[in-house]
Amino acid sequence: MSQSSSYDRRRFVLRSMAGSLALPGLPSLMANTVGSNSPVLATSGAGVGARRFVAVGNLLGFQQKHFFPETPGKEFEETTLLKPLAANRDQITVYRGLDHGIRGGHFAVHTFLSGVLHHESKHRQDGNVTIDQYLADEIGKQTRFASLTVGSEGGIHGGCQLSWTKSGIRVPPITGPAELFDRLFKTDSEQRRSQKVRENSLQASILDSITEEAGALSKRVNQEDRAKLDEYFSSIRDVEKRLEVRRRWADQPKPEAPFERPADTNTVDDLPMLYELIALALQTDSTRIATLEIGGSFLPQNLGIDKSYHSLSHHGNDEETVAHLVTLETYQIEQFGKFLTRLSEIEDGEQTLLDSTAVLFGSGMGNGSSHTNTDLPIVLAGGGYGRGEYKKVNGNRHKIPLCNLYVDIAQKMGVQTELFGTSTGSFS
Repeated sequence: MSQSSSYDRRRFVLRSMAGSLALPGLPSLMANTVGSNSPVLATSGAGVGARRFVAVGNLLGFQQKHFFPETPGKEFEETTLLKPLAANRDQITVYRGLDHGIRGGHFAVHTFLSGVLHHESKHRQDGNVTIDQYLADEIGKQTRFASLTVGSEGGIHGGCQLSWTKSGIRVPPITGPAELFDRLFKTDSEQRRSQKVRENSLQASILDSITEEAGALSKRVNQEDRAKLDEYFSSIRDVEKRLEVRRRWADQPKPEAPFERPADTNTVDDLPMLYELIALALQTDSTRIATLEIGGSFLPQNLGIDKSYHSLSHHGNDEETVAHLVTLETYQIEQFGKFLTRLSEIEDGEQTLLDSTAVLFGSGMGNGSSHTNTDLPIVLAGGGYGRGEYKKVNGNRHKIPLCNLYVDIAQKMGVQTELFGTSTGSFS
């Protein structure tokens, strides 16, 4: 087999395995080489007391005037958008002034959990990895799913972009309650499990072969192409981690489903079920890390508003338009509040699941009308963060990055790190 055909076949194999892992084009070789032609338990109580993390992101932000209080501390006002969290007041902390100090409008919303623009991440050691995937790399092997990413594949910027790996790959979302239910509770037949074992073995063998060939290529390319191969090796390691987890859990039964498989309807009506399934994923210790993006498939029409969500976000302070947005945002926050209440009702040893889970809620968009990515709306609940406070964080001269809060979250999760994204230290 010629070097050219071997190289092309490896590109095909990786493309069929994981979509985005095709070998990169290597100009310095083009002329000669390529040719110029622990099992999940079925009962509650698994992973008792383990630290967990959930992040919920909204694509278009929230109305700041209706979201942020005026009075810092425990006596903060109950604003219009915080009213749905009244029952959870003592379990939340509201932050104002935290952001990543970047611009880009809709094209920077994907930085919410990373602090790093994707196109500026190429030469960073951890790329634009998001805090959920960073934590999943560290502790994800302890559960069947290192993390769960839930969202939609429609929207302004082409699908859910809340979660990114260290190799700069977008984590594709689970797009509805039916798929999420199947991931958590649908057990494969014995025949299908055996088939998966064989597939995992074959894919591991293919990866070994690809890694060996790429290693040989790295000795014959120039410095620029070696950097491309380094990125490629990082992508291979991502696939290897997924294969390792799949092999470990291939013959382990899933928890028993607590109810019938739900049907997908629309994101508005499905939102309560998505939250319920995420709660069950945490309770059964199927995962300890989850994200939910409320994005382009959240349609105002399903709340009786015959307008585009995106066009509404460009409200220009029109009172009727802002009122519509407040209706949409209130609904989202109501469901978030019910999720917190649900977690607080689930026992986790001598505490509640909410006590064990840090739950981040907010957006990478500060003001959708003016396309700003500063002064982000942030609520952090449970997991040691429920202090019943409102914190105005930044002054004019002293800037604290949102990533500092992510460092603190990682440390509370048991991950020993002093830096994440664009952090300058741990939040205090």
